[in-house]
Amino acid sequence: MRLKLVPDETNIDFFKAATVTFGASCVAMVASIVIWAVMGLNFGIDFQGGTTIRTQSVEAVDVGEYRDAIAPLNLGDVAISEVFDPSFGNDENVAMIRIQAQDGEESVTQQTIAAVEGALQEVDPSITFPSVESVGPKVSGELIQTAFLAVAASLGAILVYIWLRFEWQFSVGAVAALFHDVILTIGLFSLLQIRFDLATIAAILTIIGYSINDTVVIFDRLRENLIKYKQRPLRDVMNLSVNETLSRTVMTSGTTLIALIALLVLGGDVIRGFVFAITWGVVVGTYSSVFVAKNIVLFLGVKRDWTKPDKNDGNQFAKIDA
Repeated sequence: MRLKLVPDETNIDFFKAATVTFGASCVAMVASIVIWAVMGLNFGIDFQGGTTIRTQSVEAVDVGEYRDAIAPLNLGDVAISEVFDPSFGNDENVAMIRIQAQDGEESVTQQTIAAVEGALQEVDPSITFPSVESVGPKVSGELIQTAFLAVAASLGAILVYIWLRFEWQFSVGAVAALFHDVILTIGLFSLLQIRFDLATIAAILTIIGYSINDTVVIFDRLRENLIKYKQRPLRDVMNLSVNETLSRTVMTSGTTLIALIALLVLGGDVIRGFVFAITWGVVVGTYSSVFVAKNIVLFLGVKRDWTKPDKNDGNQFAKIDA
């Protein structure tokens, strides 16, 4: 007996409320940009600058106890993670502590480092600081620039790929949907003031990959149906294509969300921002694949007959029935 979240045959009209869904997406994007401009992002140490301390101790690392010991020092954004390496011995327990740059300081002062060491030695007397490294404002600024260039480059590469793989109308729709996902994610992080760091950039790139995969599946079925149903209006063919891939979309997104929600609840503070971004991205990416990308393709129109030698022949626009 198979589990079916979606019936074998569905006939949902995804364009019934196209004005509402597409309009809501446009409003949400504008609101996200405004929130981003007004509130800004809560940059983490990677983008804000700060100091990274490598600790080593004989006793096992307890991230929770480390965090509780440092909290009374009021150092702002502090990230603690345990380092695992097969080459470490039983008495080599290593952790990385990242502390944001303090107001008016290029990096964390020696007095602050001494205070952190004293607080941690109350938890574990054997703890030492083998290395202390600082990230200045110049480096953090370069990381911000590189991160946003990475996102822009990925969107550009996807635009070219979809253009070559399908038609230019598909590429515009796909990249518009991805841009929608990225802007809404950044807007949500700005609104909730969730820490924005390199892990978040990795999450955004993951969102882009996940969303474009879902969009390409729908587009691939759409292209097949455009050749198969040459006399159907473009809108009907699009609805058919989304309905035919709906079961796959729900199952893929649903199973992914189960794992992500488990990580979100049980994964701890270290990965919570990363997992939250991907969880949000799965939801908004699935939405944009169905309600954003295809609306743009319908508006632009697509080629209906690939057998015609002239690339301009066979182009049927949304307002013209085939």
